[in-house]
Amino acid sequence: MEFEYDFFDYIEHKGKPVKPVNIMISERAYLFFRNAIAYIQSLLFRFFSLFPINSARIVFTCIEGRTGFSCNPKYIALELIRRESMIDSADRYQLIWLVNDTSKRFPSEIIVKRNSLFNRAYYLSTAHLWIDNSRKQLEVRKRRGQIYIQTWHAKLGFKPTGLDRGNSFSKMAYLISKHDSDMVDYWLSNSDWYDATLKTGSLYSGKILHTGSPRCDILVHAFSDEQYRRSIKLRLLESLGLPAEVDVHHFIMYAPTFRGGSQATRRMITESDHYPDFVRLKSAFENRFGGKWIILLRSHPQVIALNASDHSNKVNEDICYDISDADDMYEILAGCEAFLTDYSSAAFDASVMKIPVLLYCDDYKDYECERGQLLWDMRTLPFPFCTNNDELDKAIRCFEQTDYSLRLDRLFSETGMIESGRSAAQVADHIDTLMKSEGI
Repeated sequence: MEFEYDFFDYIEHKGKPVKPVNIMISERAYLFFRNAIAYIQSLLFRFFSLFPINSARIVFTCIEGRTGFSCNPKYIALELIRRESMIDSADRYQLIWLVNDTSKRFPSEIIVKRNSLFNRAYYLSTAHLWIDNSRKQLEVRKRRGQIYIQTWHAKLGFKPTGLDRGNSFSKMAYLISKHDSDMVDYWLSNSDWYDATLKTGSLYSGKILHTGSPRCDILVHAFSDEQYRRSIKLRLLESLGLPAEVDVHHFIMYAPTFRGGSQATRRMITESDHYPDFVRLKSAFENRFGGKWIILLRSHPQVIALNASDHSNKVNEDICYDISDADDMYEILAGCEAFLTDYSSAAFDASVMKIPVLLYCDDYKDYECERGQLLWDMRTLPFPFCTNNDELDKAIRCFEQTDYSLRLDRLFSETGMIESGRSAAQVADHIDTLMKSEGI
């Protein structure tokens, strides 16, 4: 049996993928090729394993280096930087961030390195601690005495992952997932529900840190402190060049997930074209809640990284702004008053602010055929589930906050969800303990 194989996983120019080269190749040959390349590249890791481990070095990566200062690693790094500012420089950690695009903005306390094979091999091989939110590449080798904290980029979610995907979970994806999970020492969790998914969904059976999600700390803070939320909203208005009318302008973030992924020998990431009617969406929110509503369009990081989105025919600044280029969606989400997605786990994150979260899934059946059966009966969740624009319009018009909040509280209780707003601090506490107690 033959498959069409995209080489974009390997062909890079200055850390960025270039146009794929398609050839026909059997899955068996493809697996042999991937493993052979990984073995050859792993020799560089073995060479650098001869170098001493830097006991103060911590290396961060996000989405295989494709995204900048964002997600859970960002908020852990910020907490470490905050603590480091209060101690002598000689006792501080050395924070390294591997990223494909080194022009992205990072705090001055972080040493930014291009995510090349050489840099990966050297810095990962000589670090005491790794922090990542995605899978390590197949060539990566971990040494005795090193620590790996996997934050992952989702907790409660709709989409099946790993073995829960059934036949849509490719052999190559299994090898990469198993290779990464076998290296992980600690995995962050925010709920009993998520704990139960790790064995099959992430191929992980190791130690779990019940800290919550560091990226949700800012959302918890925005929910509990109205002045803080208003200050974020004011900065957002200013960044978009809008009048500083915090009580007049309101934001809804629309963040669809990607389509595609790893299928046999082919990995293709695309963006859904199943967008809701933005004009009707804006009108429905204004009629139900009052004020002037603005849609913020946020593409999935994997779509952004591969330049797989084109919003030129969707963005009208009277209605919608494209914020996909922002590295961190959570500092924007903290200033929003509603959230719309299809199958993104960010729906559960946004719900900690008790803002309206709605699901627009007009390709529901097709998506399940592609991805595998979703992890929830979508119609039983607190989030209004809509399959067309008429249903979405009705869900907004009929939205009732009191009942919605009660259903959210029930969901949080049933899943054992913990988002205290101190997740980054708790992870930093663990890091301080691990870095001091686990010898090299």
